[in-house]
Amino acid sequence: MKPNSNKPAGGAPESKKGNRRFKNVIFYALIIFIVLAVLAAVRGDNSLEEISFSKLVQQVNEDKIAKIVESGNELTIYKKDDEGKTEKTASYQSRIPTGSSAAEQGLDLNKVEYSSTEPTLSTADVIWNVMSILLPVVLLAILFIWMMRAAGAQNNQSMGFGRSKAKLYGKDKKQTKFVEIAGNDEAKEDLVEVVDFLKHPKKFAEVGAKIPKGVLLVGPPGTGKTMLARAVAGEAGVPFFSISGSEFVEMFVGVGASRVRDLFEKAKKNSPCIIFIDEIDAVGRRRGSGMGGGHDEREQTLNQILVEMDGFEDKQTVIVLAATNRADVLDPALLRPGRFDRRVNISLPERKDRLAILKVHFEKKQTEKDIDLDALAAKTAGSSGADLANIANEAAIRAARQNRKTITNEDLTQAFEKVAIGPERKSKVMNEHDRELTAYHEGGHALVAQVLPDSDDVHKVTIIPRGGTGGVTWTLPPEDRPYTSVVEFKDILARALGGRIAEEIVYGRDKITTGAGSDLRNATAVARDMIIEQGMGSKLRDQVFHEDEGGLMMDRITREKPYSEKTAEEIDHEINELIEEAANRARIVLTENRKYLDKIKDKLLENETLDAEQVKEIFKGAKLPESAKLY
Repeated sequence: MKPNSNKPAGGAPESKKGNRRFKNVIFYALIIFIVLAVLAAVRGDNSLEEISFSKLVQQVNEDKIAKIVESGNELTIYKKDDEGKTEKTASYQSRIPTGSSAAEQGLDLNKVEYSSTEPTLSTADVIWNVMSILLPVVLLAILFIWMMRAAGAQNNQSMGFGRSKAKLYGKDKKQTKFVEIAGNDEAKEDLVEVVDFLKHPKKFAEVGAKIPKGVLLVGPPGTGKTMLARAVAGEAGVPFFSISGSEFVEMFVGVGASRVRDLFEKAKKNSPCIIFIDEIDAVGRRRGSGMGGGHDEREQTLNQILVEMDGFEDKQTVIVLAATNRADVLDPALLRPGRFDRRVNISLPERKDRLAILKVHFEKKQTEKDIDLDALAAKTAGSSGADLANIANEAAIRAARQNRKTITNEDLTQAFEKVAIGPERKSKVMNEHDRELTAYHEGGHALVAQVLPDSDDVHKVTIIPRGGTGGVTWTLPPEDRPYTSVVEFKDILARALGGRIAEEIVYGRDKITTGAGSDLRNATAVARDMIIEQGMGSKLRDQVFHEDEGGLMMDRITREKPYSEKTAEEIDHEINELIEEAANRARIVLTENRKYLDKIKDKLLENETLDAEQVKEIFKGAKLPESAKLY
């Protein structure tokens, strides 16, 4: 590695020295200003009250003046006290009008004690006179320096406009290791070979193996793609250039391509090293879908990346790591062999991985001895590593807010619920009718979920508003499920419609409310996914009608659907049948078990929140009618 590889790219130390020099100039100018202010104050305090020469003549004639001392054209005046004696200290100060002496101006010197001395300047007067000359010069010099620095900064900015903004992390930085990252075991195994390539390139070159030029990390947000890229650099002990895809793109055409060239040039000089491009889909989207054609800035930047990845020499050990959660929109030229040779899929953590991640996040936190992280890991199916870190932080915040030194299981539960469904809004006041309606609505969801055989278990029911909802019925799967069957989808639809159907049964069709708006949107989305994406229709079975939504506006307007209008009508018909079937099943379950619906309504009005055990106790004896079963 080069001796200066630990310095940030772009010459940041020189700019810091310039800023320090400029701050010193301002500091010294401020000191000068303070000194002048103090001298002015001292000089002002020692000066006497100045009276006009005509008034002095008048007071001399009135025999009020005892002594006058002349120094140049200035007169220092001593008054007489009550006994007619000369006062010990001077009383006034006056000036002789220019052009003649005091006597010629009408001052009778015979009536007072008069003396004359040579004029002298005090130290303060000398400094004041000097500074009054130097101060404007200093201020002009500071202004000139500032203008020159501003012009130089603009020139440097224009000269460095096409330079890469990548941050370089060398061996002097705190490095991340694989052992510090919980979960993602399969992804780490795939990246171990990349580390071996960087550590021992000769071993692979001796058998004719080529080092992979690019590794694409693909996974949902928050799964640790950036952290894994840092761990690869940390394990290999090589410099690590980090940059976001959006930092390449500027308003001016050609800037992004220039930055790409500069980045790869620096990487070659620091070989072996890693270039990490986060969110590469910002510049790596499929070409030909925008409005700018071949002159689009993003496409030129992508073209330059493709050229640079092809331009590596065999002896240059530079690997490009890129991260994205939208691999489907990337240009095929990026994904071909010779560019991004490897693709590492980073999925959401499973239960054992979630437990390991939670242990890492709670390792440095003070917790109770009986804290149950395994139970939290079981409930957080579908959560990413970032979600789990947020839950751990919220639990610590709740404990601190209640002036406790340790985190309890209650803190974990409240933090999980806050992150998953939003904070409680206890300040929102509802009248009794709205509270009853909400209780019936949430009770309908819970009853349908409890009775249907393939539905997830009810975790909690509350009529306290949370997030943007008036109440919540929260269901959780008993374990992680990699797949979802048709019967499970249909139970999800019936459970989603349980609240609207409960309102209809209790209050009538004409009294249903907007409280089921989000439920209906979710149900429609699930039904459409079943037909279009999963091929689970009755007539359109085993067919997928995927609609790509990754294009830009112009592309989406001109692109036709991948199916005919007749097929679109059939899709709408299939979705309508699924929704109607789910509504009928929910209606049958709630009608046959109406007494349990009233029972949970009363309990919710009394307690506002019910947990899983309480819900099971209330619904003990509720049955699934034969007509609501799926065959």
